[in-house]
Amino acid sequence: MKLRCVQPRWSKALTLLPALALALGVTTAAPAAAAPTVSSGWNNFSCKPSAEHPRPVVLVHGTFGNSVDNWLGLAPYLVARGYCVFSLDYGQLPGVPLFHGLGPVDASAGQLADYVDQVLAATGARKADLVGHSQGGMMPRVYLKSHGGADKVNTLVGLAPDNHGTDLNGLTRLLKYFPGAEKYLDDHTPGLTDQMAGSDVLNRLNEGGDTVPGVHYTVIATKYDEVVTPYRSGFLDGPGVRNVVLQDLCPLDLSEHVAIGLTDRIAFHETANALDPAHATPTTCASAA
Repeated sequence: MKLRCVQPRWSKALTLLPALALALGVTTAAPAAAAPTVSSGWNNFSCKPSAEHPRPVVLVHGTFGNSVDNWLGLAPYLVARGYCVFSLDYGQLPGVPLFHGLGPVDASAGQLADYVDQVLAATGARKADLVGHSQGGMMPRVYLKSHGGADKVNTLVGLAPDNHGTDLNGLTRLLKYFPGAEKYLDDHTPGLTDQMAGSDVLNRLNEGGDTVPGVHYTVIATKYDEVVTPYRSGFLDGPGVRNVVLQDLCPLDLSEHVAIGLTDRIAFHETANALDPAHATPTTCASAA
């Protein structure tokens, strides 16, 4: 009797167009072994915001990321500066451990809404600040616009967000040459196709303006972004918006899409400025020290 290896349906979706799947925000090289612990001060639901930093910070990972791996650099950076820091997993697919952000963006925004409510209830804060990488910088805007988040968020910081989608240097335009490919990806990994420039999700999100009243927005982009292309498609237009290019702050910064969220301390410093603009200090190449 011959044994036939049955490939899981989700695996087929990820291997159909590997360049597309990988390019849309892979943020981790190896899965984390455990969730952040209370002793680290990260995801500590006993943390109470201080007078200096009165709002908890919720970190929102990117596609294929998770609540641990995406934030091994920034979470401790913010904790050391006195913030109550939290992170969530969202966009999980059945049978796919550790690699998240693959579910429908609108459903993911609903998960974020529930998590922010938990954080606010635990900390006693009236509003939270959000910091997201890649999809994690765009998806919260769906929460703000369509899931009641506008009254619960003070600041949204996006690190290389795909606010107006991406064409992946033209790669998405190749889908038309693979009959059924886009539908297959949409059926099985909708979090990928929702991020393509011109998707229904993005059209609805950006219809009527990029921002909602009362929220402060900062977008931190890198001109070396190979995932969000063109990189300025991450920029927002509207009141209360600050759009920043890393290389305008430090011409020597070579970070691309992944590094800006994982390791770039210049981006981290600018994030801290956005969270506490009253005490902001100039972000320069020396900020990486």
